[in-house]
Amino acid sequence: QVQLVESGGGLVQAGGSLRLSCAASGRTVSSKSMGWFRQAPGKEREFVAVINWSGGINQYADSVKGRFTISRDNAKNTVYLQMNSLKPEDTAVYYCAAAWLMATNPTEYNYWGQGTQVTVSS
Repeated sequence: QVQLVESGGGLVQAGGSLRLSCAASGRTVSSKSMGWFRQAPGKEREFVAVINWSGGINQYADSVKGRFTISRDNAKNTVYLQMNSLKPEDTAVYYCAAAWLMATNPTEYNYWGQGTQVTVSS
């Protein structure tokens, strides 16, 4: 089993930055692709970014491309999401998840964290 715990969320003004972390425990996630998703109130969970097992390949949603950066440190069993130039529409609960292959569909992910709230004020 893999347990994922997100941290780093909070309240920030538009244009600001936050860095989310996702720490894995239990079994290692170094062989898995790791994704970030978000869910705003009344909306479906949406893909944000994904990184492959080595960190050499990543993919972003168009809405965050150029502003967000996903990275990982397999020695620490941790994945990060650096979020810059935040906008009010980025407000959501952010979740990290683990999957065997890189995917943008949340149904492809086997393990999920509990989420961390990000609120961007205008």
